[in-house]
Amino acid sequence: MTKNAELLHREKRSYAGGIVEIVVWRVPEPVTPSGHPYKYRLVFVRGGKRVVGYDNERGKGDHRHLGKTEMLYRFVDEAQLLDDFWQDVKEATK
Repeated sequence: MTKNAELLHREKRSYAGGIVEIVVWRVPEPVTPSGHPYKYRLVFVRGGKRVVGYDNERGKGDHRHLGKTEMLYRFVDEAQLLDDFWQDVKEATK
């Protein structure tokens, strides 16, 4: 991460037999092609496999992973990102 990035959220904990890791930064410039000043990585892993993941890597933009399926994600703000992630994790662990 660039030295001017501001860490907004970092969490790692056990959940539903797996591990949740959440990291969100505010960055000085958007990560292309995202149009917002955030860089994020949220993941729920169980049994060594990603069950749910959200990220916005350079070149791909905002997207999420549900099992082996990857789809675009419409980023609104940090609070909505966290809500959407936890909703998907809860759905995946029913």
